[in-house]
Amino acid sequence: MREGRNGGKLRSGGTGAGGRPKKLPSLDIIMANVMGQEKDGITAAEAIIMKLREMATKGDIKAAQLLLDRGYGKAKQNIDITTQGEKVTIPTIIFTKDEDKG
Repeated sequence: MREGRNGGKLRSGGTGAGGRPKKLPSLDIIMANVMGQEKDGITAAEAIIMKLREMATKGDIKAAQLLLDRGYGKAKQNIDITTQGEKVTIPTIIFTKDEDKG
């Protein structure tokens, strides 16, 4: 062990420069590269979707749900977190223009 800049001990070979970690590449770029790779004229994304379709047609409910949710959007869900089912009355607000009283 050797002494570091601030008097602490460093292991042999250590520079003591921790610094900021290297920035990770953007996930969207990685996904585009990976999912766009082709094999036998079919992209990876197409192969995955075809496999999900195959699984769904064999009765895999999760695969069917994933395909339908991604293709058509998730079903609208109504959640009542404030009224516990009671009717809420919303007041009507009317805006009027003030006359210039100058």
